[in-house]
Amino acid sequence: MNMEKPNSKSNLSHVWESAPERSAVKDLHDSLKPREELERVGRKNLSDAALIAILLRTGTRGKNVIELARHILVEFEGLEKLAQADHTELVQHRIRGLGPIKAKELSAAMELGLRIAARTKKPFSAIRIENPAQAYKAIEPFASEQEQENFWVLLLDTKNKLIREPVEVSQGLIDSTPVHPREIFTEAIRYRAKSIILAHNHPSGDPTPSSQDLKITRRMIDAARLLDIPVRDHLIVGWSYCDPPSYISLKEHNLIDFDG
Repeated sequence: MNMEKPNSKSNLSHVWESAPERSAVKDLHDSLKPREELERVGRKNLSDAALIAILLRTGTRGKNVIELARHILVEFEGLEKLAQADHTELVQHRIRGLGPIKAKELSAAMELGLRIAARTKKPFSAIRIENPAQAYKAIEPFASEQEQENFWVLLLDTKNKLIREPVEVSQGLIDSTPVHPREIFTEAIRYRAKSIILAHNHPSGDPTPSSQDLKITRRMIDAARLLDIPVRDHLIVGWSYCDPPSYISLKEHNLIDFDG
């Protein structure tokens, strides 16, 4: 997999600024219209860019509204940093199509989201992990924007619920992290986990597993059999602010036999 970090100020500008006319939602193909897509699949299944596009309503010269939303996400390196920016900071980035009025509307929507999240945040012990996407959501707040490679373990109970927040078991150098089964399973035994999910980040942004990643995973699976604490999956996290975010589940991609 060959992935390069998007550069909003150089690599993409020639694409977004080439068309001569203003581009709005109505100019998009039906399958790309964010409001129609919301009605069809529901808000929970829309990407960050599509939700932002609904708030923006229109694009600008050379960018339809989806492209403008993606541009904004790249410029702010993801939804989290975008949510922290007030309307003044949004305008200071001088993004064509994001003027003072839209900046205020977007900032207000982000503030509402932050307030709701603060008041309704679920404890990690209430989160059920049934698939790689749910595991990614649990690990992403810890793995995003790390400048070195870290390793975490997700501890699950008999109902596949997280026992606690992901436990960091190793912190490595710029691009590698040493990890040993004893660090993983000491935490699993301590919290009486019934199964675990492994996770680590690639600071390069490319989640493609290395031969060492596969070797470590097999080693953990072998140790897990002795302790009767199954390893359910291993997630490798790349850039969280891409659309969609980049991560790889070794189980989902059949790179490791977790059930054998």
